Amino acid sequence: MSDPTRPAPSLPRRSRWREWRQRLAFWIGALLVGLVALAFAWLADAAFASFKRLLEWAPWSPLLITPLGFAALAYLTQRWFENAKGSGIPQVIAALEMPSRRLRARLLSLPVAAARMSLTLGALLVGGSVGREGPTVHIGAAVLYSFGRRLGLHGRRTIAGLVLAGGAAGIAAAFNTPLAGVVFAIEELSRTFEQRFSGLVLTAVLIGGVVTLGLMGHYAYFGEISGRMPVDWGWSVVPACAVLGGLLGGFYAKLVLPTDKGILGQVCKLRGRYPVRFAATCGLLLATLGLVSGNHVFGTGYEETRALLEGQPITDTSFLLWKFLANVASYLSGIPGGLFSPSLSIGAAFAPLLSLLPDVDPQAGALLGMGAYLAGVTRSPLTASVIVLELTHSPDLAIPMLAATLMAAAISGWVSPVSLYHALAKQITDKLHAAASSSTEPAARQPSTTEKP
Repeated sequence: MSDPTRPAPSLPRRSRWREWRQRLAFWIGALLVGLVALAFAWLADAAFASFKRLLEWAPWSPLLITPLGFAALAYLTQRWFENAKGSGIPQVIAALEMPSRRLRARLLSLPVAAARMSLTLGALLVGGSVGREGPTVHIGAAVLYSFGRRLGLHGRRTIAGLVLAGGAAGIAAAFNTPLAGVVFAIEELSRTFEQRFSGLVLTAVLIGGVVTLGLMGHYAYFGEISGRMPVDWGWSVVPACAVLGGLLGGFYAKLVLPTDKGILGQVCKLRGRYPVRFAATCGLLLATLGLVSGNHVFGTGYEETRALLEGQPITDTSFLLWKFLANVASYLSGIPGGLFSPSLSIGAAFAPLLSLLPDVDPQAGALLGMGAYLAGVTRSPLTASVIVLELTHSPDLAIPMLAATLMAAAISGWVSPVSLYHALAKQITDKLHAAASSSTEPAARQPSTTEKP
């Protein structure tokens, strides 16, 4: 006589297999994110190195190469890869908040991720003042999301975990800063810690950072910087950095956020009507700024930042203005590219101005400026603090760094009340919903028109 309870043990086995499949998706996917991030970093460095060799051969070449390159990148983005615009972080935030699986898949498809990587490399190849870290967040989220879906994972909570872990692993691998990836996931990508963050997500983020640590070694992105905080009047650098970073970061967000009011509204209308010509104009403006600045505003600004942190600047005090305008022009052009590295470069350029204060250490001023300006732009003070401290191995500045970034984020909120990334994410979701509804309405009204004999 058969035992009707015999099939019961298979249920726990299926449950255990489902659990292990989920773990493997997060772990192996995070490993893939780390490897892709490393390859992207190497290609980005090679692309900008090619542009610098062109500068050495023909210093006036950006006046031709940069506008034409921006126009081509804008055309490709506008024509085929609309979801590859900008830094990529708003797309990840929008995907996390998107209830529709079909619309989420449009944002996180592997072709869109590959296009973002290629177009960002193209931006660096023609001298765009962009970074690779924001695009790496989008690419990481797309890789982990696609890998998990291929393994059959589903469910709102699991999918949100894949997107969250992929994006955070991307930032951890891009900067070789695992802790910054964790903080970034909590503070920027996820608004609800209890619902979206878990030990599995944490492990995936750490794996993404460990990949770069294992292959590249224990190195700091900007080297070992020993900034110090003197006593008495030396602490005046903290509120000074907070005010500069908050005002300038909020102003940057106000300039690049789309609007329909005032002069900025007219600029946005021109960009929407003539995207390719507008991008070419932005490229020409960037090339002009490059000539004025001695060709120091192109690319991520890594060399200029490193020199400022080491106390041996290769730029003058005007670099702050030129690099700021270069970042605005590059972002407004609509080409793919991030703003993390260029923002760090602008923040480091606070150091010459802060030297006017008594008893200020230039390296401490550069470090605090980096954190304050990044916090002013992103309104994520903890992420900005941890990124700068990990990038430079400067734990002694933890308390003044937190104070400067928190104040800068608050001041930025007075200038631009809406958060940059989340405002852009909302515009993406609204646009996708509008496009989806407009495409379904004609079919609902006239179903017979879509039928062919």
